[in-house]
Amino acid sequence: MTAATGADGWAGILDPGETILWQDRPDSGFTLRPSQIGITLFGMAFAGFALFWMVMASQAGGGFWMFGLIHFSVGVGIIASALMWGPYRRRHTWYTLTDRRAFIATHLPVVGRRLKSYPITEDSVLDFQSGDLSTIIFHDERKRGKNGYYTVKIGFERIRDGEKVYRLMRDAQERAT
Repeated sequence: MTAATGADGWAGILDPGETILWQDRPDSGFTLRPSQIGITLFGMAFAGFALFWMVMASQAGGGFWMFGLIHFSVGVGIIASALMWGPYRRRHTWYTLTDRRAFIATHLPVVGRRLKSYPITEDSVLDFQSGDLSTIIFHDERKRGKNGYYTVKIGFERIRDGEKVYRLMRDAQERAT
């Protein structure tokens, strides 16, 4: 497939002569990372304290205990987002590798559709994490947070044929020299 054929709606996106080598989607199964554990524990503490407060307030009588429902809901929301956001995001993500670039497409609520491309050059650092579901990191993005800057690693996460894709990316790097 090339840009000239306009296959699969890629006309106007691919450069002349650019060829699609691989396309797939990440596995959307549940995973638990260390950062998620901390956020989940915080959400549990937040919801747990709100629940404790609601029980104690309900013993005083009246409907004042219902004000705790807001905080309890926030705590449950923190837990749910920490555990379910990753699988949801991956379920709405598509990967494409060409002989020149790696593309990551997403379609998420509020954000909408996004397509980002990352050139594969001889200077691209490829970090291959092998396994049944492999991850290939090929770009670092520096973002600004409220406490300074932090780095986000970007790549093809949880893909089935990681060794094949890694080899295709290395071949693209060699052609770029």
